[in-house]
Amino acid sequence: MEFRPCIDLHDGKVKQIVGSSLSDNKSSLIENFSTDKSSAEFAKLYKKDNLRGGHIIKLGDGNDKAAKEALAQWKNGFHIGGAINDENAKFWLDCGASHVIVTSFVFKDGKINTDNLQKLKKAVAKERITLDLSCKKRENKYYIVTDRWQKFTDEEICGESLDFFAEYCDEFLIHAADVEGKKQGADLELVEILAKNAKIPTTYAGGISTLDDIKKLKIHGENRINFTVGSALDIFGGGLNYSQVVEFCRQK
Repeated sequence: MEFRPCIDLHDGKVKQIVGSSLSDNKSSLIENFSTDKSSAEFAKLYKKDNLRGGHIIKLGDGNDKAAKEALAQWKNGFHIGGAINDENAKFWLDCGASHVIVTSFVFKDGKINTDNLQKLKKAVAKERITLDLSCKKRENKYYIVTDRWQKFTDEEICGESLDFFAEYCDEFLIHAADVEGKKQGADLELVEILAKNAKIPTTYAGGISTLDDIKKLKIHGENRINFTVGSALDIFGGGLNYSQVVEFCRQK
C-alpha cells in the first residue's frame, strides 16, 4: 500500500474541492481549501518524501502553467489529469509526467468510448496511462460515473470490467464519488471489491480523514490498494498530520 499525494488545481491555484460540486455553475462549488502556496512547493514536498505516483489534477481551464511548474520539480514523479486526450497526452508526458490520467475522453455522457480508448493506446504506450474509473453505488453495486460524476454508466466495477480496462492502462485511479471530499471515512466495501478484482496498481480516493481510516483501508485492501488523501490533511487545512501518514506507509 502506497500513499499517493495530490495537487488539485482550480483557477491556477492549489485547492481542495468537493468533486461532486463541480459544475458550470460556479456558485455551487464547495471549496474545502485554497492557498496562494504554489504547486511547485507541494511538488517539492512530495519529492523530498519520495512519494512517487502522486496526482496533479487540472480542474477546468487556466491550470496549465501551475501544472507545468509542479511537473518541472520532479520528472516522472507525477501522474497528470484534466482534459487529457490522444492529441495532448504526449505533450504532458514530455512535460515530465510519468502517466496521464484519462477521464472524460473515454467516459462521457454516461457511456464508454472504446474508440477513444484505442486512439489513446496508439498515441502513448499503455504503460503511461492511468484510467480514472470513478464510481457511485446504485442498487448495491458500483457503477462508473461520468460528467463530473453526475451520470451513471451501465459499467459495473467488477472483475470482468477491471480486466477489460487493464488492457488499456498501467494503473487505475478510483474515486468513491459518494464520499469524496466529505471526510467521513473510506468506502471499505468498494475497497474490498478493488482488492479482490484489480490486477494492476490501483489508487483509491474518497472520505479518508484519520489515520484509523488508513489502517482500515490497509486491512480491507489487503495491503495492496494505494490511496490518496486531500482535504483531511493538515497541509490542506485538515486535522490529519501529513508526516504521520508518510511515516505509517513507510512501516513494513
